[in-house]
Amino acid sequence: MGPIETERLRLRRYTKDDVALMHALMSDKRVMAHHPFVFDWERSVKGVDQVLAMDDRYGYSLLAVELKAGGYIGHVGLLHWDDVDAREDVEVAYYLLPQYWGKGYAAEAAQACRDWAFEHLPIDRVVSFIVTENSPSIAVAQRNGMTRLKRLEQNRFGRPIYVYGITREQWSARSNGFDQSPAS
Repeated sequence: MGPIETERLRLRRYTKDDVALMHALMSDKRVMAHHPFVFDWERSVKGVDQVLAMDDRYGYSLLAVELKAGGYIGHVGLLHWDDVDAREDVEVAYYLLPQYWGKGYAAEAAQACRDWAFEHLPIDRVVSFIVTENSPSIAVAQRNGMTRLKRLEQNRFGRPIYVYGITREQWSARSNGFDQSPAS
C-alpha cells in the first residue's frame, strides 16, 4: 500500500527512520485522548515495527501523511482486526497532529485509504472503530461515507466504541455517482 496522493497530501509507507515522527504524534496527550495510553519512545519504536510487519503480512497498514507542500502531519491507513466485531475487518484509522485538525486532512486521507481498500482487497466492508465520545472522529467517518452500525460495550479497547462502516455496495454506488449526498 502506498504511496497514495490526494489533492493536498502524500501518504507513504513508514520506514525504520520514522520513529521520531511517530513518537511526536503518539506521545501527544491531545492526540491520544481516546486511546488507553500515550506512547513512550520504546512504544514508538515498537509501533513502527508493528506497522512495517502488518504491511509485510497483509499488504497494508498505517501510512505516514505529509502535506504536498512539505511536512509530516500524522498517519492514516488501514488496520487488520479479527477480534473487535466478531469478524475479520479492515479499519480506516486516522491520527493527526493537533495543529492540522479541522482542515479536512483526516477525511481526505481516510477517503483515499477507503478507496484503496475497496480497489485492492477482497472485502465486503471497511470500518472505523471509534470511542463513543470522540465526536471529531465520528465526523470523519461520516464524511468517509460510513454510518453507525452498532455500539460495542465490551471490546479490546476497554471503552465503549461505535462501529462505523461502509459496504462495498454503498461505496460502489457513491463512486458511480448514484449517491452524491453527504453521509449523515
